[in-house]
Amino acid sequence: MATKERIETADTEASAPGLDTLADARHSTDDDHNDLRSLEAGLDRLQTAPERRPSAWRRFTTSVLPPIVFVVALVAAWQLYVVIAEPRPDIVPGPLGVVAAITQAWEAGRLQEAVVTSLERGVFGFLIAVAIGTPLGLLLAEVKPLRRAVGPIISGLQVLPSVAWVPAAIIWFGLTDATVYFVVLMGATPSIVNGLISGVDQVPPQLRRVGTVLGAGRWRLATHVVLPASLPGYVAGLKQGWAFSWRSLMAAEIITTGGAIGFGLGSMLDQSRTLADLAGVLATILVILTIGILIELVFFAPLERRMLRRRGLLVERGR
Repeated sequence: MATKERIETADTEASAPGLDTLADARHSTDDDHNDLRSLEAGLDRLQTAPERRPSAWRRFTTSVLPPIVFVVALVAAWQLYVVIAEPRPDIVPGPLGVVAAITQAWEAGRLQEAVVTSLERGVFGFLIAVAIGTPLGLLLAEVKPLRRAVGPIISGLQVLPSVAWVPAAIIWFGLTDATVYFVVLMGATPSIVNGLISGVDQVPPQLRRVGTVLGAGRWRLATHVVLPASLPGYVAGLKQGWAFSWRSLMAAEIITTGGAIGFGLGSMLDQSRTLADLAGVLATILVILTIGILIELVFFAPLERRMLRRRGLLVERGR
């Protein structure tokens, strides 16, 4: 009996170092896991740090105030030149003359009519270009043989000045709004298509593999994986497409006057040119420029910031 107890005691003492080693190994493994979890948590906090939105005053002083100061300084220099040099008003009108021209156009109702007409044409034509350019760009980006065949033509159409389409559009559609919409469409669509193609080319191949492994077909892979991942290039194409559509619209409105075409900003600009009213010309140019800037600030800039913020590429920190 005593011998049996000694054997059990010896076995226990012999197994103790093994148990201690196993416990130490398990403790070391737990420490490694804890370290990895701490590292992952730190990386997550680094990537998803809570953003402190800048105050309204800081946004005003950093984003709004500088261009206002620049414009005020530019107008002051313009007025100072008019006072000192005293040029002919029909050659270099002063800021007050331009403001008076805008006021007269507003009181006569011409400015409101021109702005509404041009905005309606520009927005509607741009939406048509988006509806056509998005599926076309996605198709060309995904079907390589078609892209090799059609891609150079799309790039050529983007380089071609859209005003070159005006004579053909007048012959096809006459002096109607369809002529203006066609010119806008031909100006905006190639930029949207090429922007989307560029965005698709920048999609990491791993995303496609993940979508394929999860069972996405070719169409679902293109619409649910590739298209969302290509948003930066797509948004850049949309911005450029809007710029081209607005420029194309103004060129078309300047050339296509009369007939059944409504009175837009381009028509107002050409009317002032016909009357040799340089103050009216400059006033219309300022209105066109202001609308383009407002569209960028109100629509495209917030859209781009939101997209970059969601991707962790833009962090706004307040003080």
